[in-house]
Amino acid sequence: MLTRRLALGAALAATAFAGAAHAQSWKSAYPELVLAVVPAENASGVTDRYGPFVEYLSQALGTKVTLRVANDYAAVIEGQRNGSIHIAGYGPASYARAVVTGVKIDPFVTSVNGDGTMGYYSVFYVRADSPYKTVDDLKGKNLGLVDPNSTSGNNVPRFALNKMKINPESFFAKVTYTGSHENAVLALQQKTVDVAANWWNSEDDSNLTRMAKKSLAKKDDFRIVYKSDLIPNSPYAYLDSLPADLKAAITKAFLEAPTKAKAAFDKLSDGKDREFVKVDTKYYEPVVELIKFVDQLRKQKS
Repeated sequence: MLTRRLALGAALAATAFAGAAHAQSWKSAYPELVLAVVPAENASGVTDRYGPFVEYLSQALGTKVTLRVANDYAAVIEGQRNGSIHIAGYGPASYARAVVTGVKIDPFVTSVNGDGTMGYYSVFYVRADSPYKTVDDLKGKNLGLVDPNSTSGNNVPRFALNKMKINPESFFAKVTYTGSHENAVLALQQKTVDVAANWWNSEDDSNLTRMAKKSLAKKDDFRIVYKSDLIPNSPYAYLDSLPADLKAAITKAFLEAPTKAKAAFDKLSDGKDREFVKVDTKYYEPVVELIKFVDQLRKQKS
């Protein structure tokens, strides 16, 4: 009996040692992990929002996690294509663009809104002091979009306008990509555009409410003239080539963030999100189909 116990103990110890050695092996292969996010706001805003969360990830994973603030959505996609970005926070459309163009990534979590829903909307804002009540009223005016790979700031608006039988490039006097959701609102504020696309969760949770909190804009200065159907919440995706145990550790760290690093987690959404939940490629298949549709639209219009 004693011999069997010793043998069992030795086997368990060997398994634990092998597991520890395996974990150590990915840590030696990945002494640093890079997390990048698409630019919803200006660079200092992204750094401030993600700083504590990145510190938490470094502690939870036991390896250095570095935040990379990308200049545009394409930079995040290309960073994952060339393997220099290990984890990325995408919008649904930029994730789909990465997949459609052959980037080997796996979505692993998305956020749950405070009310339990798992989606958001694309909206068209106009200035509250403008005469425009509907999209039709904006014929011949200037449209501000966000980025070619933005879901709520380009792809869903183009899909919606197509449903309205509107070709943006001929309907509007000018179509401008502003670079970020904040910039789109600022362009509208400064009257360089007459209507701006943006993301919106609810009356008290949107890019505009976040800007108002930072005194960059006043919520009452703007009015919504169009709101889309629900869009699946944004995914985080890691490289498909990462070791399975590293992927599991990253997923675990994200899922545990709301309890183990509540302040850091809350800062990501100004306290508006409830938790992270697991997702997979199947969850975003409708968005991949949307991107393919928008690509077809462009080909038809060009």
